[in-house]
Amino acid sequence: MANIFDLFKKIEKGSSAPSGPITHIIVGLGNPGAEYALTRHNAGFLALDRFAERLGARIDRARFRALTGEADWAGHHVLLLKPQTYMNLSGESVREAAAFYKIPAENVIVICDDVNFDVGRLRVRQKGSDGGHNGIKNIIYQLQSDQFPRVRVGVGVKPHPDYDLANWVLSPFFKEDAATLAASFDRVFEGVRLILDGDLSAAMQLCNGK
Repeated sequence: MANIFDLFKKIEKGSSAPSGPITHIIVGLGNPGAEYALTRHNAGFLALDRFAERLGARIDRARFRALTGEADWAGHHVLLLKPQTYMNLSGESVREAAAFYKIPAENVIVICDDVNFDVGRLRVRQKGSDGGHNGIKNIIYQLQSDQFPRVRVGVGVKPHPDYDLANWVLSPFFKEDAATLAASFDRVFEGVRLILDGDLSAAMQLCNGK
């Protein structure tokens, strides 16, 4: 039988909540709705769900036109944000959250899908253009800045050049691809941790290899 004091410690640990001011926003991009849940465009949502699981957080509070959660991560109190505006208007949610917490663009970290890379291949960038991604494009527009780090998660190249891009990104992962994608999220997690630590070079070294 477990020691009663050990049980009290477990209960206390499980009930502890993150504290302190929000210093960073971790954004996972995707589309709301069960029909999109496991599609390629939702790689950012899927990654953030994995992060929440590892951090013992829940992303279930509706605000900023998003589902949100809070966690202590790498010495920072972070907001986990899943915009519910649909992909092309993701920036509206990000702007509202950033304005509320007075978070500068460089402390907004975005995880999104990338159709230019094989499934599970990663690319970390400190800043830059949208690269053809409509969610990133809207975030740049709404923040009036491209100075935010982003982690692009490969979701597979179109099977044929003439294949409709919208149909491809809204298609579900093949079974074997889903496993590869899930395995990549641990590296994404460590990459984001390094970015939070201020070591972008280490994050790039970890994530940008083949």
